[in-house]
This record gives sequence, structure tokens and C-alpha cells, in this order.
Amino acid sequence: MKTHDFYYDLPQELIAQTPLADRDSSRLLVLHKDTGGLEHRTFHDVIDYLQPGDCLVLNNSRVLPARLLGHREPTGGAVEVLLLKDLGSDTWECLTKPGRKTPVGTTLSFGDGLLTATVVEAMEDGNKKVCFHYAGIFLELLERLGKMPLPPYIKEELQDQERYQTVYSKVNGSAAAPTAGLHFTPELLRAIRDKGVELAYVTLHVGLGTFRPVKAEEITDHHMHAEFAMIDRETADILNRTRSRGGRIVCVGTTSCRTIESFASEDGTFTERSGWTDIFIYPGYRFKAMDALITNFHLPESTLIMLVSAFAGKDRIMQAYETAVSERYRFFSFGDAMLIL
Repeated sequence: MKTHDFYYDLPQELIAQTPLADRDSSRLLVLHKDTGGLEHRTFHDVIDYLQPGDCLVLNNSRVLPARLLGHREPTGGAVEVLLLKDLGSDTWECLTKPGRKTPVGTTLSFGDGLLTATVVEAMEDGNKKVCFHYAGIFLELLERLGKMPLPPYIKEELQDQERYQTVYSKVNGSAAAPTAGLHFTPELLRAIRDKGVELAYVTLHVGLGTFRPVKAEEITDHHMHAEFAMIDRETADILNRTRSRGGRIVCVGTTSCRTIESFASEDGTFTERSGWTDIFIYPGYRFKAMDALITNFHLPESTLIMLVSAFAGKDRIMQAYETAVSERYRFFSFGDAMLIL
């Protein structure tokens, strides 16, 4: 199967640049994957499609303000550092700009010297290992000095950084938001729970690789990036209970899907698990656990549009996307949503 099979034409003006004032007021395209039928709804209507006994799986990872703007010493030249992965001992895998001007040994400074760093290793893919030096608590400094690492297709400055966090975000570690969850409000989650739907939280720390294009001509030649994921005992119990009573497991976002599909046993049951996953889901994959998916609209030729195509069928997805474009839906991180069931 070719990467280009997952291409669609998207006008630039349909890429959402800012979030809506009300999280749950975005549009919702409902795709019935067995028939290909489509419905046009508003996101808060998602509750109408959830039934007592179902389980809603949400990724509670919180985005780090992982974009640091500073300068190189002693030249004073500007530098941008994006934290990608915590390697321990105050050392992070980072993307640095300009990369060629940050060789091993370069000293960096942020916030008038409140935070400094040294480039200690150049990696094969061009990323750098950077060791940070500071007094106090690193995450507090990051909250003070860092900016949200918005995707490259968002050009406007985000006025409220919390709008790139889900209302249930809890565990620091992502370089990008699990954006399907951005549509939920505390009130909507409470109404869903009151309807008899259980809420189960998983953690998958979204990496920068989620935005990297698939460059291989054949999708099977693509190397998937690894991300750290966790399912605790409480969530495993909820998922098993849902499955045993015949309820549906409804994932919020491709990250929740990738987490439960990575850790589900062959019979679709769960135990407490954590670890790195590089699962690549594309057409032909047999789903072990997920019954329905709430997701945003994804980039052409991305691993994410391949995942939703695996679930609903490529032809159904491409037809749905064509409809979304013609109906002027808003696309990508701050855009509208789909429910596939």
C-alpha cells in the first residue's frame, strides 16, 4: 500500500489556527463505518452516541511548555530548543535551531541565566542530547520560561496556553497535545459519567514524531517513533469490566487507541502495564480492543490517517474527508472532530 493512497487536497484556510471559545461547540462528523453513513452534529452531541455500560478512554498526558527561546554563549546568537524526551540526570533529547550552530560543547542560556544548558552529544537523526543546569525545580522553571510547542501548521500565537491542554491533563510529558480530547469540558464529562459511561484514563506521552511526514513510498517501510505509555490497574479493571458486560470501548484520540492496542492481550483483556510503544496501525490491522473512536481530522499521508483508515476502511475515510472539506470543517489540532462507530 502506497503512502500517496492516503493523500487528500486540503485548502490552507481550513487549517484551524485558534481554538473556539467553547471547547465542545466544534462540529462533529459522525461516520458509521459499516454503512459509510455520515451525520453532521455538534461535539456536545457526542453523548447521544454513548450508552450506559460503555467506557470512554482518555489520555491524561499533559503537554510540557517544552519550547525554550534563548541564546548561545558567548556569541549571543538566538537559539530555540524543543524538549523531546527526558533521558534522566537532567539530560534531554532535544531539537535545536539552528542545529548547525549548536555543536557538542555549545553553552545555552535561557531566562537571563536562570536556566543554562550544554550540548553533550549529537545524535544520528540530527537531534541533540542537552544537559540542563539550574537551581530549584526544573518543571517549575519550564512553566515559567517555556512556551507551548504548537504544531508547525499553526502560525498564530496561542493566547491561553491551557487551551492546548485537555481539561483532564495530569501527567507531564507530552511534546504535543492529544488533540481529540481538547473538545471535552468538565460539564460534558460529568454528563457522560452520569449517563452510566465509565471514564478510564491512560497515559501516552505524545512525541514530536506525530508530526513527522511519512517519507517512504511504501507505508510498510516507514519506521514508527516510540512513545512512552501506561495503563494502571484501575483502568485495566474498568476496561475488563466493560468488555465482560458487553459494553463498548470508545477511545478519545489515536493516542488512547495506540495505548490500549499496544497493551491488550490477544483476547482483548488488560493488566497493569507500562513501556515504550512503536505500534503502527494501518489497513489490515486487527483491532483487539477498540470499538469506537473520537478523533480530529489528520494530515494527508500521515500515520494517523492510516490508523483511522485501518479502523473504518480507507475508502470510507477518504470519502468522509472529502465531505468534510466540501462542508468546510476545520482541520487538525484546533479543528473539528469525528466520531467513528
